[in-house]
Amino acid sequence: MEYQYFLGFFLLLLINFTLVSAEINGSVLKMRGGTSSVQFDPTSVTQLSWRPRAFIYKGFLSSEESDHLIFRAKDKLEKSMVADDVSGQSIESEVRTSSGMFLEKALDEVVADIEARIAAWTFLPVENGEALQILHYQHGQKYEPHFDYFYDKVNLERGGHRIATVLMYLSDVESGGETVFPNSEGKLTRPKDDSWSHCAKTGYAVKPRKGDALLFFNLHPDTTTDPKSLHGSCPVIKGEKWSATKWIHVQSFDNMESQTEDCVDKNGNCLFWAKAGECEKNPAYMVGSEEFSGYCRKSCKFYQASSGIKSCRSIRSHYQRTIGYNEIIILSMACIGNLAILWYVSCYLAKL
Repeated sequence: MEYQYFLGFFLLLLINFTLVSAEINGSVLKMRGGTSSVQFDPTSVTQLSWRPRAFIYKGFLSSEESDHLIFRAKDKLEKSMVADDVSGQSIESEVRTSSGMFLEKALDEVVADIEARIAAWTFLPVENGEALQILHYQHGQKYEPHFDYFYDKVNLERGGHRIATVLMYLSDVESGGETVFPNSEGKLTRPKDDSWSHCAKTGYAVKPRKGDALLFFNLHPDTTTDPKSLHGSCPVIKGEKWSATKWIHVQSFDNMESQTEDCVDKNGNCLFWAKAGECEKNPAYMVGSEEFSGYCRKSCKFYQASSGIKSCRSIRSHYQRTIGYNEIIILSMACIGNLAILWYVSCYLAKL
């Protein structure tokens, strides 16, 4: 009979572990951004290449999100710059003729949701990403093939190499404007008809389609640089091209604000949201956690002063404990239910 008890206990333990693991793993695909739960659909992702590692996500952005990013950027565009290989400073260069600008992180809920969705898809923290760069290419404008990883020490000291790049297409392009990988292993295998530009035929290329997102890795899994990640933006032949780029580093790219007692707001609406009670309703976004720096810690500190919470660090700990207790309650209920089932099965097996 002892083996029957053991068998019943083992089976229920396995079921319990599977349920808890599924709950934890599922939460990776659902990240808090803005006021809604952000998740991504793995079935919309297609592998394009292993060398470099590149993937396309069809319909990553909605048409409204794409238009919103363009609207936010179109009046603030400046000539695009490149990083000098020696000094690391931004300089003008004829290899890049587009115009662009950076949108502040979590500028609004749309931007925050997109950034959270990128983190969910790539499994790389939001804080490791740079601000979204919005780019505009007019007729003939391009970006010659280049690497997104660095050669200079200045940029390497801030977050390390760019491990991955997410390129989101905000508009369709009538002709040209493809993203091309001249060194890709698949450059000779993909057929290209007359709808592709001459530039696109020099390597593995991806056509810009509004809402699609291209993810590629600039480093190998062992963090060494991948020369096959060489890529460029082909000249626009007809129409115009809008895109948004998110560069993601191997380490945190954000300032070391989370390690100090200074409180900062990263969104102009923080004070309004704090007054509306969002510090309590949406602590993950407003205050943050150990892994994620909140966007409205300054405003949350002001409105929590009466509760005796004096610093941003203690605010984060306060909300982390609240969130942690809720998770413990849910898992405890699941375990109690499973223990009840375990007792029933054990009694049943004992009668056999």
